[in-house]
Amino acid sequence: MCRSIKLKNGVRVVYEEIPYVRSVSTGLWVGAGSRGENTTNNGISHFIEHMLFKGTKKRTAKEIAETIDNIGGQLNAFTSKECTCYYTKTLDTYLDTSLDLLSDMFFNSKFDEKDIEIEKNVILEEIGMYEDTPEELVHDILSETVWQDDPLGMPILGTSKSLGNINREQIKKYMEENYFPENTVIAIAGNIDGDKAIESIRERFENWGNSNCCKNKSIAPPKFKNNKVYREKETEQIHMCLGFRGVEQGSDELYSLLAVNNIFGGGMSSRLFQKIREEKGLVYSIYSYPSSYKNAGLFTIYAGMNAEHLNEVLKLIINEINILVKKGISKKDMAKSKEQLKGNYILGLESTSSRMNSIGKSEILLGKILTSREVLDKIDRIDFEKVDAVIKKVFDLNNMAISVVGNIKGDIDLKRI
Repeated sequence: MCRSIKLKNGVRVVYEEIPYVRSVSTGLWVGAGSRGENTTNNGISHFIEHMLFKGTKKRTAKEIAETIDNIGGQLNAFTSKECTCYYTKTLDTYLDTSLDLLSDMFFNSKFDEKDIEIEKNVILEEIGMYEDTPEELVHDILSETVWQDDPLGMPILGTSKSLGNINREQIKKYMEENYFPENTVIAIAGNIDGDKAIESIRERFENWGNSNCCKNKSIAPPKFKNNKVYREKETEQIHMCLGFRGVEQGSDELYSLLAVNNIFGGGMSSRLFQKIREEKGLVYSIYSYPSSYKNAGLFTIYAGMNAEHLNEVLKLIINEINILVKKGISKKDMAKSKEQLKGNYILGLESTSSRMNSIGKSEILLGKILTSREVLDKIDRIDFEKVDAVIKKVFDLNNMAISVVGNIKGDIDLKRI
């Protein structure tokens, strides 16, 4: 059972005791991601994530790595569009070590000018590597396409131009505005003594001052734009994404959309995979997935194919969408999809990392955590009426965006598409 408390300074702590495992996963979550940036400082959330590993007042970068390596644990971090997470996974006997390390990185990082310049080069290499991976790049281009001129569409890594603007002063200012107690969640899952864990957390985090004046920043809903964008690249395959307005985070409609996605393009037994890959052999990879954010959502269909097959693959995808909108899903498919959702969810509960991610992300983004029973009940309550409503809401061919990356040759006319 997940429990939660709030420290006197506003830091939220969520934790789940799992006595039958030997691991503990600890996450330090901050409600700051690329959506809170602008064109000048785009990439700064991700940059700060990198810098917290570069050394503190009492540990060098090497000593940070050795602290966790010496106990056979894992230390990492990630930045998303709406949050940043620093996390560890260790044996249950090393929770204090994890909390000490994370708090040291969080409060005592030095942000040396020399390290800042070095890390700019590292991230420029990361951007270059991403540009050389068209099957991933095309998804980012789709986000930029549908949310043009909105921070939600900006790349998490930033750009070479915006990285050049980042300096120590900007980093400190951004952290003052975003790294404050009420915007922070500590999530722990594993074989822990809850009372001792809270005591250890209080010791390290409760005296953190709360002087931020920008706590109630509202985020305007982004306007969905059905643009068509393509980028020429010398590749063997064409990579294409279709985008539709999705479902926002926290909405019960998301469960219905997940059920539809399982049938439509969520796996190897899905309609898109069976029809276009298995039956027609026109693609190597094809799938779909929903993404949800505060007051926004996106439903994406991806396909990778030879350039000559682009128009035919697109035609087949549109045909499957029309069948879905006209006929919906069958009783058999509905039952199968609900069982898939339950199975995937329950299997995820067996990992302390997955549990920590689930409760931490839910608390930082939604301010609440659903019990496993509540989640399973929501899946059980999916019915044909809810599914039909979400199909009609999402799969609107008059409100569809397209991004394409690859070696687009003469007879492929995207204007016709």
